[in-house]
Amino acid sequence: MPNVASTPIQTGVAAPDFAVPAVQEDRLISLAEYRGRAPLLLAIFPGLYCPFCRRAITQMAALSQTLKPLGVESLAIVGTELENARLYYKFRPTPLALGADPGLTTHRLYGVPRPEPTPELIQAVEALPLNPTGELPAPLPIFAASGALNAIDGFVPTATDQREMESSFTQLKGQFLIDRDGVVQWVNLECGREGLSGLGKFPTHDELLTAARIVAD
Repeated sequence: MPNVASTPIQTGVAAPDFAVPAVQEDRLISLAEYRGRAPLLLAIFPGLYCPFCRRAITQMAALSQTLKPLGVESLAIVGTELENARLYYKFRPTPLALGADPGLTTHRLYGVPRPEPTPELIQAVEALPLNPTGELPAPLPIFAASGALNAIDGFVPTATDQREMESSFTQLKGQFLIDRDGVVQWVNLECGREGLSGLGKFPTHDELLTAARIVAD
């Protein structure tokens, strides 16, 4: 049983080992394959049902091409069943390395918060207008915003997406820069700086590039 972080992993500590199925290949993808070879930008997402996650993965894929010349690799781990991820990316291929982790094991290893879904929290989230990517004409409550972005994408949730949304609705996202020695050098957590107003936000290209230079060759 792997150790579970009760609080988010901090900078300056060894990144927890993980091994999850790779989406694009029939193998496991693990932290061990990067240690001693290259720094890693690791991003952890709760599921493909989340339109903000899908957009962040697209953004991260574009950034990964900028990071490669700096010697920094990129990996996104998504909390969905392997076959669900493979179905989605069969029609939307990406150059970004992807892993599937339906049990959200990596979230727990890295201590990515999952607030208790109390009635008060659910009410606050449902009432909060969101437009983190600026694509909508105006901010909308989270479910309306998600529906509008899904419509833009032509995204129809599978039964797996629906089940995962219901089971992990409050799970947040996290990004970590890990140096070639396996030490965490930078951490960003959804809502970590802005509270609920940070829902759906992903670091900008410039923020991630600046952070990546910390671990770049």
